[in-house]
Amino acid sequence: SGAGMAAVRDVEIDPEGTFKYILVRLQRPGGEEQRDIVRGTKAAEFHNHIFEKVNPEMEKLGYECKCLGGGKIDHNSKDKKIRVFGLSTGYGKADHSVTVEILKKVYTDYEITWSDDKK
Repeated sequence: SGAGMAAVRDVEIDPEGTFKYILVRLQRPGGEEQRDIVRGTKAAEFHNHIFEKVNPEMEKLGYECKCLGGGKIDHNSKDKKIRVFGLSTGYGKADHSVTVEILKKVYTDYEITWSDDKK
């Protein structure tokens, strides 16, 4: 059901700091319905640690997950700014422009930018 997918939050990232993130595509097995979500946390030393947490959660809800790439997020909640940059060695670079569009749905009053910079 569409409600199931709607129950999954678009974005789950740390409230502050610089950390790794991944862009994940959710899909119903055999279904047309799909959407992309953003997950990031300082707790993850490597990008695959984030995926290894998200994947079983989503499988329980009946979704297949595919990591579309990763990078880093710099989240400054005081100034309401988010910067998306960098890449994942294992998964490659996420399309940061897509990530920004997803972040904008949640952080509506933020200035959100992206670049291909490594730092």
